[in-house]
Amino acid sequence: MSARVTLAVCLRVLTQLRRDRRTLAMLVVLPCALLALLWWMFHGTGFGPGFDALGPPLLALVPFTLMFLVTSVTTLRERTSGTLERLLTMPLGKGDFLLGYALAFGLMAAVQSVLAVVVCVWLLGLTVAGPVWMLLVVAVLDAVLGTALGLFVSAFARTEFQAVQFMPALVIPQILLCGLFIARDAMPAVLHGISEVLPLSWAVDAMQHVAASAATGTAWADLAVVAGWSLVLLVLGAATLRRRSA
Repeated sequence: MSARVTLAVCLRVLTQLRRDRRTLAMLVVLPCALLALLWWMFHGTGFGPGFDALGPPLLALVPFTLMFLVTSVTTLRERTSGTLERLLTMPLGKGDFLLGYALAFGLMAAVQSVLAVVVCVWLLGLTVAGPVWMLLVVAVLDAVLGTALGLFVSAFARTEFQAVQFMPALVIPQILLCGLFIARDAMPAVLHGISEVLPLSWAVDAMQHVAASAATGTAWADLAVVAGWSLVLLVLGAATLRRRSA
């Protein structure tokens, strides 16, 4: 692996994203629009805590889901078009390729998260007990987690449609069990045990801890689990990445 090669891959991906305005809009504008829609749903209804309760978990869920979708499809497109095979004939390792992609989408995740946090806290009035900058840290790591998962599962799909099919298999169960709809401690023992090993559960926990408390120790512990999962998925992605679809 080479830092120069990894940076070159990162710049290549960023250049492609700059030219793809629809993907840029999906990554940057759509999260803010979805969170604003949630605020609008609860605005003036008097329905419990409303946006203050659901806003923080969605700040974790939306970047994770969008980055998973975009990364898995984009990486698969590189393989099915033959681009990846041509790249790997050059002095480029799988690790350089995956880290370059992770770095590029991580930078996009930072932009996405900054805008989403600004919109939620300063425009929509999201109440946060902890430091606002921690919301940004959690959102970025959640997006990186989605990127790592997308890179990993792209190796097991032959078409873009198959890549999208991984969403109901790998993403939706995590959304259901992450504590968004019911507290994880209140779930049946088996489901609670499963939720304990799902990375998105820890990501949502971190966001909720930041929103509810000024103490950040527990949130940092949750983020350590998320970062560990991201690293594991990147390693697995490097081990399973194929040059082209069979």
